[in-house]
Amino acid sequence: MKLPRVECQTCGRGIAAGPVSGSLSKGRICRHDAPGARRDSDGSLVSCPGSLAIVDIPVPSQQLEFDVDESQPEADETAPALFMI
Repeated sequence: MKLPRVECQTCGRGIAAGPVSGSLSKGRICRHDAPGARRDSDGSLVSCPGSLAIVDIPVPSQQLEFDVDESQPEADETAPALFMI
């Protein structure tokens, strides 16, 4: 499943957001490191303060759409057709 990308409100980077249970239009930003952040003195990575924030997911639950070529004429409904039963 490809997760939509949203901009982190803290660092401005495009980060994947996973859906939140119970809300189709909300998501949680995946954990990410702050730009330019280094490890703490004990060696732990420093996550961006915007990690795991709840955000609006763009285009939630969009239905699959097909591009239909409108230039072709529709079939004549009076034309004979072959059916096998």
